[in-house]
Parts: sequence; C-alpha cells; structure tokens
Amino acid sequence: MRVLFNTFAASSHLYPMVSLAWALHAAGHEVRVASQPDLVDTITRTCLPAVPVGEALEMARQMQEDTSWRDEDSRAGMDLTENRPEMLTSEFVTRTLDWHLANIFKHLNTDSVLNDIVEVAREWGPDLVLWDSMTFSGPVAAQACGAAQARFLFGQDFIGRMRDHFHRLVGEQPPHLRRDPMADWLGPVVARSGGHFTEELVVGHFSVDATVPWLRLPVDLEYVPVRYVPYTGAAPVPEWLPERPARPRVCLTAGLGGREVMGEEWIPYSVLFEAVADLDIEVIATLDAEQLKTVNAIPDNVRVFDFFPLNVLVPTCSAVIHHGGGGAFALALAHGVPQLVMSTELYWDAIDKARELAERGAAIYLEPDGLTAEVLRDSLVRLLEEPSFRTGAARVQADFLATPSPNEIVPRIEALTAKHRVRKSAR
Repeated sequence: MRVLFNTFAASSHLYPMVSLAWALHAAGHEVRVASQPDLVDTITRTCLPAVPVGEALEMARQMQEDTSWRDEDSRAGMDLTENRPEMLTSEFVTRTLDWHLANIFKHLNTDSVLNDIVEVAREWGPDLVLWDSMTFSGPVAAQACGAAQARFLFGQDFIGRMRDHFHRLVGEQPPHLRRDPMADWLGPVVARSGGHFTEELVVGHFSVDATVPWLRLPVDLEYVPVRYVPYTGAAPVPEWLPERPARPRVCLTAGLGGREVMGEEWIPYSVLFEAVADLDIEVIATLDAEQLKTVNAIPDNVRVFDFFPLNVLVPTCSAVIHHGGGGAFALALAHGVPQLVMSTELYWDAIDKARELAERGAAIYLEPDGLTAEVLRDSLVRLLEEPSFRTGAARVQADFLATPSPNEIVPRIEALTAKHRVRKSAR
C-alpha cells in the first residue's frame, strides 16, 4: 500500500514519525512525507521521499513577530489541557476551539497547503494518510482521494478529549446557539473537493499513540499504541563518547521545539551554568548561539554543541535536564535516565508529563520562573545521588519497553487501512 505522512514544518514533529515510516517501508509499503518547503531538506536527510506542499511556514519567525499568543490575558480560558469540571462549560470549550483555530490550526494549514496536498493525494493515490494531530490538511487530502487516515499523536490527546467535552456539552445550548468551530472551518474546506464534514476529520479513523500507558487519556477513540523509537538526526559519534564516563554525565537540551516552533526559550541557562559549575560532573549542552546570548561564561565542566545526536548521548548519561519536549522526555524514558524538567504551560503536555513522572519517582519538576542556582544545584544533586530516582526511571522504562515497536504495529495498521479505505487499493 501507499502511505502519505503529513506534518507541518517542524523537525520536532517529523522525527517521532520517522521510525514508523521506516517500519512501513521495510514491510514493503511505499512511503512519502508531505510538508511545507522549509522541511523538505530535513525529510530527505531521514532517507524518506519528501513532497513539498504550500508555502514555507517559517514558524519560529511568525511566532517571534506575532507576540499576541504569549500574552496571558489573550490566552486566559483557552487552555486545551483544561479538565476541571467546574471550568468545562459549553462556552469555554467552544471558545477554546475558536482560539486554537485562529492562533494555531489555520496557520499550520493554510489554503495553499490544503490545495496542494489534495492535488498530491489525488495524483499519487495513497491508501493511508498518517498526519500529525495538528496538521488537518492530512484528513482533508484523505477524504478527497478515498484513503484511510489516522492521527500520529505527538503527546497526550488533548484535542480528542476536548472534542469529547464539546459533544457532551453542546446539547446544553439552545439550538440557535449551537456551533462547532471545527465543522465551520473544515466543512467548507472539504466541500471544495466534493466532500463533507465528519468528526473523523478532527480525530482520525484511528490514532497512532506514542505515549506511555499511564499518560494516555480516557477518550473513547481507537488508538494503536506504539513505542517511541528515537530518531534525532544523523551525525558521527565522537571518539570521546565512551559507554561509561569517568564521572557522572548530564545532558542539557532544550530540544528543537524552542528553536523551530515556539521561537523563544524559558530555561535560565546562565543560572543553570552557575548551578553546575562547582559540581564534579560533565555536562553536555545542545544549545545554539541564540540560546547562549544570555550566558556570560561557560564553566569548564560544560561542553556546548549546536547539535548533538541525543539518541547516542542520553544512554551514557546519569541525568537529563530538559524543557519538557516529547523527544527528550521519551529518550530519557527509553534509556531509564532520571529527568530534571523545567517547562511552562505553553508546551502542550510538558507540565502534566513532568508531574506524573515525578510522582513515579523518576523525575524532578521545577517551574522556570524565579529559579535560583541553589535550587537547581540541590535538585540535580538529589537526582544524581539518591538511588530512588534511578529505580523509578527503571520502572517507567519497563512500561515504555513493553509497548509494541513500530515494526510490530504494521499488521494492525494494514488491517485498519483496509477497514477504513473507501476505494480499493490498486496495489
């Protein structure tokens, strides 16, 4: 069969898909990846065929130029992660969907992207479209060509849960006030291709879920659990990177999301460097020049790299300090490494994941605002010296490794594709 992956132009959203794309290719299926032109080179470096659609996204630049999304007042009451019953009114849920449409979804899925990917799908004829869960151009293309389609979840399924709340609460509204923001947007979009709105355009025929079992939300949808198999880019392994360093090695990373997606950073690097300067440890930091602008001096025990393949670094580490992004979180889980997480509510499920991991004894979560070098140092020392954190990390690693690998879920994906595909495959 033919499988078209679709994500917006951010390598932090592409990389989690790569191992599944390779698994499908190894099983004999044709695979292509569609995204905006500014991701094409990154896609081809993964040895996958790239299909450019639409115009360049340049998301970091957009986020830096349009600062309204950073304003707490503009985001008030628009939290897609909200799950407190007293907050979940029909008005709140509808306004939350409105906000995400206006500020995120429509920016990622412009008319040029939507038009191009529909044309690509009709010409190439994929049997399955696998799409990043905010890249709604994917299901639009699938409906246009009769393909099955599935979301690839980059984190907890807050969109699926919010849609559950929406459908439960909308009936409380008088008929003349009932409104579905997603249908109002996607309905006219698919109508251009002769289609009509269905809920599957929002939540997929099914969803490939790379989160660990204890992070999955209780949403009544079909999920295909898959283990996150790390891909962090190709690079040579340095000669100085032995399996077991002489002193504790700590990885410090802010991932690619801050650089490419958010356009800003919140980890206090200068304070962090002050915290580790007098510790008998080796710190490997993956930071670029922009991220180092606020740093006055780099301690002797810190090595800084603009890019470093984390999948070869993290297994040699005793701790990982990171921003809460999905890649760093999953890499540390995969290798049983304790985590020190500093994140904000802007980063999807980062805080929820960090707190859950801390409750399981595998991490310490710190809020970035007002952090001092003393608090950071004490937290890192605890993480390195208290055996309970390594024990907790080993427990969550076992949960992680018990999830089926990308190769193991290929037969189920094949069966679900056959079930949901409207037209018969010619292959």
